[in-house]
Amino acid sequence: MTDSQTAQSAVRTQAQDGILTITLDRPKANAINVATSRALYAAFVQLQDDPSLRVAILTGTGRFFSAGWDLNAAAQGEAINADHGPGGFAGLTEFFSLSKPVIAAVNGLAFGGGFELALAADLVVAADHVEFALPEVKLGLVADSGGVQRLPRRLPRAIATELLMTGRRMSAQEALQWGLVNRVVPAEQLMATAQELAAQLVQAAPLALAAVKEVLRETESLSVAQAYTAMRSGSIASYSAMLTSEDAQEGPRAFGERRAPRWRGS
Repeated sequence: MTDSQTAQSAVRTQAQDGILTITLDRPKANAINVATSRALYAAFVQLQDDPSLRVAILTGTGRFFSAGWDLNAAAQGEAINADHGPGGFAGLTEFFSLSKPVIAAVNGLAFGGGFELALAADLVVAADHVEFALPEVKLGLVADSGGVQRLPRRLPRAIATELLMTGRRMSAQEALQWGLVNRVVPAEQLMATAQELAAQLVQAAPLALAAVKEVLRETESLSVAQAYTAMRSGSIASYSAMLTSEDAQEGPRAFGERRAPRWRGS
């Protein structure tokens, strides 16, 4: 079996009711090498390109959501700075143009790149036994697939710095306390909770969701006044497309007619 075939078998997809479930199944720890990153990216491209798909749920199997970078692959010669493909590590951490939402359903330990993969999702649901950690400094490395970039934007700087410099584990409950995850639920309720959240997103207008994602991304580092200027400038393409779309007319019309809107994505 080729590396590509092995990676594809480690990344399973299932589409139903507008939801693409992406499952990482690479025993024993769902560690991610280059081939797996590219297989994950292919799954996210499927989400992006298929108009019938509106949202993805990303989860894992077994004890780990993902242990991150595959150290065995490193030991066999895979370079630290290897090219993981257009989406970056795990196919999502640098897929900045993805316009559809991703929910991480964190089923188990999320260490290193596994934590960074969860950080790259739009929403996070975690099982109550989950722990998160960025132990890279203990391996002579830096969490540079989103850890040092995203974590200080999501947590108070002191807490983010502590996690990055000590590699300590953060419980799901602590992550919820800091607003790093959206829900913490018993393990047996994880997928049902993620699917319920995904179903809510499916009901929303796809262009509006794309606009929310791009506006958040493009204005995150701006002041409120600068963010308004950026939106009004026409430089945020999905926001401009949403304003002039058929869906923007359909929503108020459906509300007035007391019926469910029929989104066209245009």
